[in-house]
Amino acid sequence: MDPAELTAFLAKHPPFDSLGDAALRAVAEGSRVDRFADGELVLDAFRDPSVEVFVVLEGRVRLWNDADDRGGGPDEIVPPGGVFGFSAMLTESSVGPRAVAVGEVRVARIPSALAGPVFTSRRGARFLAGMVSAARRPAVAPTYSTVDELIINPPLVVEPSTPVDEVARLMTERRAPCAVVQFPDGALGLITDSLLRTWVLVEGRPPSTPAQVVADRSVPVTVLGDSAAEALLLLLERDAEFLLVTDRAGKPRGVICPRDFAVSPTTAGVSLHERLRRAGSVDDLACHAKAIPAVLADLLSRGLASGRVIAVYSTVVDTLVRRAIGFVFAERADLSVDAFTWLSLGSNGRREAVLSSDVDSAVAFQGAVTPAEITRYREAFGDVYGVLARAGLSGDEHGAIARHPLFARTNDDWWAAGLEWRAAPEEHNGAMMTSLMVDGRPIHGDPGLPAVTRVFGDLRASPGTMRLLLRESLSKRAKSRSTRHLLTRQPDTFDIKAHALLPIVNIARWAALSVGSAALPTTERLRAAAGSTMLPEEHASTLVEVFGVLQRLRLRYQLMQQQAGDRPCDLITMNRMSSIDRCLLSQAVREISSVQRRMDNVSRFVPAEGWAAPEPAR
Repeated sequence: MDPAELTAFLAKHPPFDSLGDAALRAVAEGSRVDRFADGELVLDAFRDPSVEVFVVLEGRVRLWNDADDRGGGPDEIVPPGGVFGFSAMLTESSVGPRAVAVGEVRVARIPSALAGPVFTSRRGARFLAGMVSAARRPAVAPTYSTVDELIINPPLVVEPSTPVDEVARLMTERRAPCAVVQFPDGALGLITDSLLRTWVLVEGRPPSTPAQVVADRSVPVTVLGDSAAEALLLLLERDAEFLLVTDRAGKPRGVICPRDFAVSPTTAGVSLHERLRRAGSVDDLACHAKAIPAVLADLLSRGLASGRVIAVYSTVVDTLVRRAIGFVFAERADLSVDAFTWLSLGSNGRREAVLSSDVDSAVAFQGAVTPAEITRYREAFGDVYGVLARAGLSGDEHGAIARHPLFARTNDDWWAAGLEWRAAPEEHNGAMMTSLMVDGRPIHGDPGLPAVTRVFGDLRASPGTMRLLLRESLSKRAKSRSTRHLLTRQPDTFDIKAHALLPIVNIARWAALSVGSAALPTTERLRAAAGSTMLPEEHASTLVEVFGVLQRLRLRYQLMQQQAGDRPCDLITMNRMSSIDRCLLSQAVREISSVQRRMDNVSRFVPAEGWAAPEPAR
């Protein structure tokens, strides 16, 4: 194959398709094309680091990605246009793969000097991110990958008019933990042992009470074919006892409880969650919490996406907080656990917490609570943080925690404060408090109680406030290294939270407020605001992708820190990162910085009233 043919071939396949004509010709002219017979070894990058990237031109190549598993079948088969050998080339180490020809094969061998720059381009970074993500997926679908396979028996279904004593008899006869009530309008409800005890034994309702009166209509529902891992997240996020499974037509097909997930590799964290929820003492809670990092590492290694692993961790933190509240208030008969709503703030409020994240919080009291009572409650909230500290979680003593007077108020006081921040965000740390409170997520108490977040439902009506919040959001710039590190010649480290993730979080929060979205997760906020003048669809999609890459890196390196016996933090030592990860990080910073510059320019030349308008047609 002559250079012109190779140039035309590479132009059709990523990541080379992003190169210009001159760069493509240079790659083609500097490459060598080799032929291999059936079964011949093309590359063994476990034995010798590769200094080339291989592109399959004709035929197919078998790849083994595990140095210790050469007897079984290949991990993948690369067709024409496929690329391999780049990991060894970029890391300059023996990380594989082993490649063997299938039939007659022709491959192009591209030297590292020519191939390296290709992978540092925007297209190359995305290609690497996709390949790394694919490499982490299991080759074989794990057992119990869908909710269908978790269903043991068909559900017990009763009519709305069935008396509850008959429901109890049927549950006992069928040994069913619950009964499904199907209403004429298609809605579904659930009757459990605990509901029967509450309604009949505790509240004294007659046994003839119809099932429709007792049934819980708030039970979470999933559909046949849905992922077991996603179903588990729904169960944990709702802190539910059961999960109802229906078909596409809405007909009940099964009921799943937490123990049904315990045998599923894709949902390995459920048994830990149950142990935390049922912990009988603070010591038990602290003991079980030690297993959290290992469970996260296991979920990640089994192929669950890093964003979902982080969501699992956030639900585990929710469980720890609820259990800690239960332990503390069980010892304080003078205080009611039902008098307040606890909000998770910050990364856990957005369900984006990782091992280094502080447990930020606020509390809203219902009704009239005296200052003296609030003081006693704040002392109890301090004890809650003491329990969490024993479980390995921390709260920022100088920041947003429920024991601080600023973050423990009556609902009326929160409402009044929110109005003040909205009217004058430059006073009383209004911009900062707004940013904190719009990330609030109730995890204990009345979820409808906290009124402060509703104050910011339509900030678009306050252009001055929106302009100030935008300025605050863009003040944290994405950058590769801080000036302080450069001046003091400290080790080459990178704060992935402060210098990459936080700028995206700030943009997403502001963008969601600008379009009136109540979404909390950063990626959902970006998608909700996509297509506006300030945040065009392309830029929002870029930030969603970059945020996923950064969170994956952050979680992976914190788990490595934990396994090495170090305290997980957001400071990454650059020389410990692979070339691939450094490339991804540099490209991510460039992408974020580009979006920030554009938003800054738009804010200068477009009136605030037009920021949330649909982006102009091209």
